[in-house]
Amino acid sequence: MLDSHADFEVVGEAADGAEAIAQVEALAPDVVLMDLRMPGVDGVEAARQIRARHPGVQVLVLTTYDTDDDIVRAVEAGAVGYLLKDSPREELFRGVHAAARGESVLAATVASRLMGRMRAPAGQSLSAREVEVLMLVAEGRPNKEVARALFISETTVKTHLAHIFTKLGVDDRTAAVTVALDRGIIRLKR
Repeated sequence: MLDSHADFEVVGEAADGAEAIAQVEALAPDVVLMDLRMPGVDGVEAARQIRARHPGVQVLVLTTYDTDDDIVRAVEAGAVGYLLKDSPREELFRGVHAAARGESVLAATVASRLMGRMRAPAGQSLSAREVEVLMLVAEGRPNKEVARALFISETTVKTHLAHIFTKLGVDDRTAAVTVALDRGIIRLKR
């Protein structure tokens, strides 16, 4: 698609992060479109290494993943922008142009997520114990099993859940797990 556009020349392709790093070394492109989840070296680590070795090369993430954790990790690694693979062609073209100029580019849904995260009240992150409770809840365990697994009382589990609900702005266990997964606070075991 990019090759068919008069303004762009695709100078290389890579199947994984290690190959992307090698391609940047060999080809010195202006912009790298980087997926996040790849075998071996993932996109975040590849972006980090590319930006460290070649600060003039702009890395634009193009992926299907838009969790808070993925977005933040990519931006922290030096990505200049974050677009989703279902973005319209023209948005992708504008994004590559903007990235080449060193301008930040964010898909509308990604910008919205980041704004929501930034607007969250300070100090509202979950404690390590609350994350442990939420992980067990995500596995479908009732309070009694959570209590037994963590060597705490059921009342303490209920207290942790109440704090989790408040911090995440939800009213029930299912919503808490859904929000925590969306924000990258927890991940389901595969």
